[in-house]
Amino acid sequence: MTDRSVVVRRRSFARRAVGAESAVWRLDGVMLVAVAALCVIGTLLVWSSTRTWAPGSTGLVKKHVLNEVIGLVLFSVVAMVDHRAMRAYAALVFLVSLVGLGLVITPLGATINGSHSWILLGGGFAVQPSEFAKVGLLLIIAMLLAQPAEGSDRPRGLDVWLALFAALVTMGLVMLQPDLGTTLVLAVITASGLVIAGVRKRWIMLLTLLAGVGVFCVFFFQMLEPYQVARFTAFVDPGVDPRGVGYNSTQALIAIGSGQLFGKGLLDGGQTTGRFVPEQHTDFIFTVAGEEFGFLGSVTVVLLLGVVLLRGLKIGRLCDDRFGTLVAGMVVCWLAFQTFVNIGMTIGIMPITGLPLPFVSYGGTATFANLMAIGLLQAIRIRQQTFN
Repeated sequence: MTDRSVVVRRRSFARRAVGAESAVWRLDGVMLVAVAALCVIGTLLVWSSTRTWAPGSTGLVKKHVLNEVIGLVLFSVVAMVDHRAMRAYAALVFLVSLVGLGLVITPLGATINGSHSWILLGGGFAVQPSEFAKVGLLLIIAMLLAQPAEGSDRPRGLDVWLALFAALVTMGLVMLQPDLGTTLVLAVITASGLVIAGVRKRWIMLLTLLAGVGVFCVFFFQMLEPYQVARFTAFVDPGVDPRGVGYNSTQALIAIGSGQLFGKGLLDGGQTTGRFVPEQHTDFIFTVAGEEFGFLGSVTVVLLLGVVLLRGLKIGRLCDDRFGTLVAGMVVCWLAFQTFVNIGMTIGIMPITGLPLPFVSYGGTATFANLMAIGLLQAIRIRQQTFN
């Protein structure tokens, strides 16, 4: 090897090192601190809600921490990729997500908590492809709608039709499981993408009509499982059967209300220790925060989630390309909707749909998808020309 080639390699390595260091400094630190705080709070709440399952039980909290570490790796990988380069691979990511959804309806799929949404990997681990489908659908919609029609600032009609087709295929596969909560998230991602892209009003009207037809078909053809119908019944009339279909919502309100202003203290929640609220480590994790951290602790969780969403909106607003703006906007709408529904169902203003609280609830694939979404936002932030 010549001296010249050695010098060239050293300079190339130095440029990569400087570039990586520069990228780290351009990360949105406020968002990262908020996400890290939510993950720490979530770990404490998962520990509190699962420690009484068996003497010395720490299996789930250890698995939760492992999932967060894996999610951090995925976040780092996504954040370091130029979001403009992601546009070239959006179709591939989308197709892979569809393959995952297809595998669920084969003998490889497994049913957990009434939903046939999982693929078991062994060793107590499972993957939920519908979570990755959120990322896949988001990227393909952004790719299709980012290119405006010639002489216009709106996307081409063909691209809008393709985006709607991609969304319908994805939502159809998810509804076969059936997973109503994730289907609603996918619908919100699609609708937000169309609105941000600036499509004409007739497309929004068409989407609203399709949504209405879809809701009608779901109920008319009885596509929901009995437990899902019971959840809507309990939402309309929480007192209809407090020991049956209304049990979850009733116990959730009791747990949150019992925390009062300052809470009972970590590990000291009677409702949590007694396991009165089902799925307290996943869908109903907010009840643990309400009981053990009180109103102030619950508000802190909400404020931290709000910080993440506001920083995401700022990243989208300052982005200088349509693809990045679309990705950022859809990520924010996805996380905002899921946050609203999860907290809303614990305080009785939304029906129970089985959506976890981002960055707080126990979960593997959901944690991966959420942190990948933050990685997308940070990838856009790193390459922005203007930010403060």
